[in-house]
Amino acid sequence: MNTLALGPSWLDPDYLIETFGLIGVLVIVFAESGLLIGFFLPGDSLLFTTGLLVTTGVLDTPLWLVCTLVVLSAIIGDQVGYLFGRKVGPALFRRPDSRLFKQENVEKAHEFFEKHGPKSLILARFVPIVRTFTPIIAGVSRMNYRSFITFNVIGGLLWGAGVTLLGASLGKIDFVHKNIEAILILIVLISVVPIVIEYLRARSQSKKAPAAEDGTQQAPRGRHAKR
Repeated sequence: MNTLALGPSWLDPDYLIETFGLIGVLVIVFAESGLLIGFFLPGDSLLFTTGLLVTTGVLDTPLWLVCTLVVLSAIIGDQVGYLFGRKVGPALFRRPDSRLFKQENVEKAHEFFEKHGPKSLILARFVPIVRTFTPIIAGVSRMNYRSFITFNVIGGLLWGAGVTLLGASLGKIDFVHKNIEAILILIVLISVVPIVIEYLRARSQSKKAPAAEDGTQQAPRGRHAKR
């Protein structure tokens, strides 16, 4: 099965699976779940394609085993991210930007964690980039370890097994086979939607802030004029 390369070949799920097999999938899931260098990896489309290739027989591994290994990789990845966050602590927020590290990614994940609390570990699984940094932020915030484990396991199950099983289920449909390129592009676009929404929301708030400051500054002058 040939799919449309989504950007560079090393970001194309089909290429990655053909080249590195199931081991490569597990390494990528692990890296994207909690290593700083893994935020750019194609997690959602990779899992979907993995499930589809299992159904079509391209990957000669039982689906239950693939799902189990993917879930374990996701959970262990988050675990490593949490421990890294606890060890590094506030220093993470002082780290300068580089080609692979942007401070704004840490700040977005921190806002996401503060907004949604422990359940952010589940929600973040379905948001690219944020899912990489959220377990690290949980460690920085010294989230209760027992709570972290609970939400980490739930999130790993829902995302790891859920997206893989979705690919396996849809892989049985002829329409999906004939339009696999469009399906993968759609998955990537859907996964980017939360980032776009967050960007627009942050931009809107940044525009409202100066207006609010101007209003507070003008209010005293108005009262003085009445006198």
